[in-house]
Amino acid sequence: MAKGFYISKNMGLAGLLMGAVAVVIIIALAAVYDKEKTKNQNKPVDGVAMLTTASPTTSSTLSTPKDPWEHYRLPDSLSPVSYNITLWPRLVVNASTGLYIFTGQSAVVFQCKKDTDLIVIHCNKLNLTLLNGHHARLTGLDGATAPTVKTSWLQVKTEYLVIQLNGKLTAGKSYRLSTDFQGELADDLKGFYRSEYTEDGGKKVVATSQMQATFARKAFPCFDEPAMKAVFHITLIHQRGTVALSNGRDVDGTEVTMTRFEPTKRMSTYLLAFIVSDFDHITGSIENNNVRIWARRKAIAEGHGNYALNVTGPMLNFFERYYNASYPLSKSDQIALPDFNAGAMENWGLITYRETALLYDPAISSVGNKERVLTVVAHELAHMWFGNLVTLRWWNDLWLNEGFASYVEYLGADYAEPTWNIKEQTILNDVHKVFAVDALASSHPLSRKEEEVNQPDEISEMFNTISYSKVLYVLEHLLQQGSLCSRTSPTSYLNEFAFNNTVYSDLWDHLQKAVLTTPGMSLPHTVHDIMNRWILQMGFPVVTIDTATGHITQKHFLLDPDSVVDRPSPYNYTWLVPIKWMKGGVEREQHWLLQETGISNATGSEWVLANLNVSGYYRVNYDMDNWERLLNQLTTDHTVIPLINRAQIVDDAFNLARDSVPWESVLILYITRYLSQERDYIPWESALRNLNYYILMFDRGQAYGVLQGYLKMQITPLFEYFRTITVDWTRVPTGHNDQYNQINAISFACRMGVERCRVLTSDWFREWMLNPDHNPIHPNLKTTVYCNAIAAGGVAEWDFAWQMFKNATVATEAAKLRSSLACTKVPWLLNRYLDYSLDPAKIRKQDCTSTINYIAGNVVGMPLAWDFIRARWNYIYTEYGGGSFSFSNLINGVTRRFSTEFELKQLKQFKEDNARVGFGSGTLALEQAIERTTANIKWVAENQEPVMKWLANECT
Repeated sequence: MAKGFYISKNMGLAGLLMGAVAVVIIIALAAVYDKEKTKNQNKPVDGVAMLTTASPTTSSTLSTPKDPWEHYRLPDSLSPVSYNITLWPRLVVNASTGLYIFTGQSAVVFQCKKDTDLIVIHCNKLNLTLLNGHHARLTGLDGATAPTVKTSWLQVKTEYLVIQLNGKLTAGKSYRLSTDFQGELADDLKGFYRSEYTEDGGKKVVATSQMQATFARKAFPCFDEPAMKAVFHITLIHQRGTVALSNGRDVDGTEVTMTRFEPTKRMSTYLLAFIVSDFDHITGSIENNNVRIWARRKAIAEGHGNYALNVTGPMLNFFERYYNASYPLSKSDQIALPDFNAGAMENWGLITYRETALLYDPAISSVGNKERVLTVVAHELAHMWFGNLVTLRWWNDLWLNEGFASYVEYLGADYAEPTWNIKEQTILNDVHKVFAVDALASSHPLSRKEEEVNQPDEISEMFNTISYSKVLYVLEHLLQQGSLCSRTSPTSYLNEFAFNNTVYSDLWDHLQKAVLTTPGMSLPHTVHDIMNRWILQMGFPVVTIDTATGHITQKHFLLDPDSVVDRPSPYNYTWLVPIKWMKGGVEREQHWLLQETGISNATGSEWVLANLNVSGYYRVNYDMDNWERLLNQLTTDHTVIPLINRAQIVDDAFNLARDSVPWESVLILYITRYLSQERDYIPWESALRNLNYYILMFDRGQAYGVLQGYLKMQITPLFEYFRTITVDWTRVPTGHNDQYNQINAISFACRMGVERCRVLTSDWFREWMLNPDHNPIHPNLKTTVYCNAIAAGGVAEWDFAWQMFKNATVATEAAKLRSSLACTKVPWLLNRYLDYSLDPAKIRKQDCTSTINYIAGNVVGMPLAWDFIRARWNYIYTEYGGGSFSFSNLINGVTRRFSTEFELKQLKQFKEDNARVGFGSGTLALEQAIERTTANIKWVAENQEPVMKWLANECT
């Protein structure tokens, strides 16, 4: 159970007095800071008088917005055609403001679609220069007369520049709106921002960008919605000795370091990218297009970009054949950035990555790091067509971009590394992960209503597991029905909507055409009827097969059967379910479950297995006799059951025990008996992730002792197996997945208290401490060895690892050390590490939330991390939370162990206390945390005692 802290009365009174004094001082300092910052912002910069973006005095209301500028969506009266943008980032601190800044000029040509006397364009955190007394200058084109500007202001809440005119713009006519502006080149990872790193003993600064989803408006005034596509003419001014990059090829550069780029294709603002750095690159080619990998000069010189370059060409060729469409651009740049909030971003022609997602050092990086580079590069390259060439109309259909890219990502990666069998991992990396979220009553459909997704925080919330991973197996329903899939429908879809925007029904239209024109292809309903049930209602079914009668039923699966589903469904939470199945080891004809109940010929005395190779997005339950037959088969010869389905059986069984099906957790544990015979990675990883739930629920109570004892028995044979085949850990397993399972064997054996494992990892780490210049630990094993040695050690081990982290020049090595530093069991070290997480000089801003999550994953660190974020929520939200995609991960990570009424009360109080501050992109995650905690409380109450008794019997 979670423990609090006792504070004496006298100490408490003293603390209150000191706190009151501190508050007064902070308020005073804040007032001085704001005053000075405002003074600085109004000072001329490079001879240009700037106007602060302080909120204007405009009408405000708490009711439904009335004026166009009070809505978060743009009016439909104007449509951009092209932009001419010149940006000049300063890579040194501005003397007058004390800030890094950039200045710019923008001229957007737009067409008027409806007569209007109002221009509403996005603009956020930019200081606009007054032009003839107003924020912008309007010019008519092609004979059009532009009305004069009546007034203009910045609407801060909705992030608009609003211009009211003295006359009306005329429908069908074109105009140009020009602005001059200054912005801060901040380190906030949004819009046009600053990244810093140290190389050869000196600090270097990079100007880079991240526009998705709503941050282009922070770089220049623009119509910042995905459907507002335009052509962009970009010019970057930069200091000598630096390189400028953007979406298109550079067409000229001069001694005054002004680089102009070819016009882009017609594209959305969120796909723009501008970078100024002194990076180096390596070059390859695909037909007539240059392929370049950019990174820090030292990283390029040491060959860290070679692997990404080697796989980019083959995967681009694969995607061209798959889509039957040439790569749309003249070049492909990919760049690794020291500071980047997302994993990567598919900017058209200039893809940006975290260093860990693009750079690979074979001497230091692990097989997991190599696979990470492969899959992320594949995902981003897939976007060059699906997402960039054809783009969602609005963010409520985000899966149209991300889901399809996730689907073909595995096809491209498998093509580049065919021996890795990488498609097998989708069940672990996508299906099981999204099941955990989509089984909550607070989940959401793949396609939400447009009115549900308006504000920037609501848009950021859409970048979640459901949008990325669910559609993989929803699409499998159709894409495995015939060869239509993979070729004709995406090709015709891309051809019709190239350089434009779509909604989900457009894709269904093309899939339906493919069905009708594919010989021998038939479906029980139209594509629209089948697929709308999977994307317009949240969740998924559990399909129950009674092998005694052949009856099949479906039911909306909920992790907590008592939770209330408030979201109505147009289909009453029933689905059209394709069921691939086998009986007695022989595959049978596919069955479609088209209603809540149905009849099949899945009867008899042989075991039945449904959802073969997990080709559908649903769980499967059986009558108890069939479960016993499957368990017997696993025990006698588990290899008869397909590899993917062994992982599925484990995951389904563990999760069915948490739903309303007639299971008890002790019956689930019978499945784990067979694991002592299992040697394959996919089933073991599935089991470990599910067993981790038991560990999280029990590792603070008396049940943990017997659980650890039982799991020690199950993992020891796997540990010994890998010790043998690696000749006492001196060789690396040859198979790709075997290398992963070796990591599992060592990690879980140490966690469960296998003494030989503890000695092994501690000895390796101690050897490194004695000779810091020579690390004897294989890259594959570093994370688990570092973590377990630091957990078993004390201050000396932690301080050594911290020093190695500070010295690390390879991002993947730094990431391993950063996560492992959270493994210590010493509370004061964890508290110090939490403080470090909010110090950008020690932990990069991009890594703050994940560092706190690592600490919360430690049973000792969880209450410390929870107290930490509650005490500092306002600061964390302001500095890290607003539009950060990782912010929901912070709430989920810190609360995943919660399982007591006291913790539920704290969680609800946290929600109430910070309602005014807000939770940004973590709003939905907070609701899900409350729902999960409620389910956990119930599960522990019902299952702790019987589980303890079963485990005690097994251990004796």
